[in-house]
Amino acid sequence: MGRVQLNFLVFVIVASMAVIELSIAGGEGSVPIAECPSACSVRCSATHHRSHCMDVCVDCCGKCLCVPSGTLGNKDECPCYRDLKTKDGQPKCP
Repeated sequence: MGRVQLNFLVFVIVASMAVIELSIAGGEGSVPIAECPSACSVRCSATHHRSHCMDVCVDCCGKCLCVPSGTLGNKDECPCYRDLKTKDGQPKCP
């Protein structure tokens, strides 16, 4: 195998690993619908309005297939989740 072919093979392997890492890391489509309740349970764990939070979060997760990590913030991990708005233009998702 020539040096160019070997370099190309290494590049393809590294690029494939990066794509796999990004798909596992999160973002749109990373949460199967069946896992939305458990992802939202983490997201809503620090609120006093857990029932409402869960209802809205599960709805948002169902549309975006993504829930940001943690209990607050990190919405840039899920642009769809971040950008959903109420009819009044306020952020919809917790």
